[in-house]
Amino acid sequence: MKSYGGKFWDKRYSSTEFVYGREPNIFFKEELLKLTPGKLLMIGEGEGRNAVFAAKHGWEVDAVDFSTIAKEKAMKLAEKNKVSIRYDVCELTQYNFRQNHYDAVANIFLHLDITSRQIIYPESIVSLKKKGVLLLEVFHKEQLGRNTGGPQNSEMLYSEEELNEYFKSMQIQFLEKKIINLEEGDHHKGEVAVIRLIALRK
Repeated sequence: MKSYGGKFWDKRYSSTEFVYGREPNIFFKEELLKLTPGKLLMIGEGEGRNAVFAAKHGWEVDAVDFSTIAKEKAMKLAEKNKVSIRYDVCELTQYNFRQNHYDAVANIFLHLDITSRQIIYPESIVSLKKKGVLLLEVFHKEQLGRNTGGPQNSEMLYSEEELNEYFKSMQIQFLEKKIINLEEGDHHKGEVAVIRLIALRK
């Protein structure tokens, strides 16, 4: 199954409400606050809740997503919070990753098909500076069959073995499957199975 593209996400984000809320993802928030602010790349950023949070805490933020409507909402959220973010819209496999540039890269609930992963993950790694941090939270394969969030397709969900393989060139500091309760709008709500990764570029 191919990753959902811009038309799918434009439709998802078309309401005036923020589909996943205005507050940052809890895992992202907690881990980002442990880091010294620098340059951050948000991949598949959506409506801007995480990018705006980071900018409010001193990060210089680049964001990219499939959806023009998501960007429009993110820029309005940034303006409301009196911060600035740089936001590109494109097919993520076509994004021009800046090499050795970022202190952190974050991927929060971005679910990719296998072909897209094989392009985007290596590019994400080389976009980091040495000792730069990758933060990732996605739905685990055990989320299949739950109606609390994420794609209902096993190929677009993740396992520990897959993430170990994709990021084997990095120094993996933390990799854990966890059952948590999400309250991120109507589409991420209830008990979910997630997998979290923190890794450093060697």
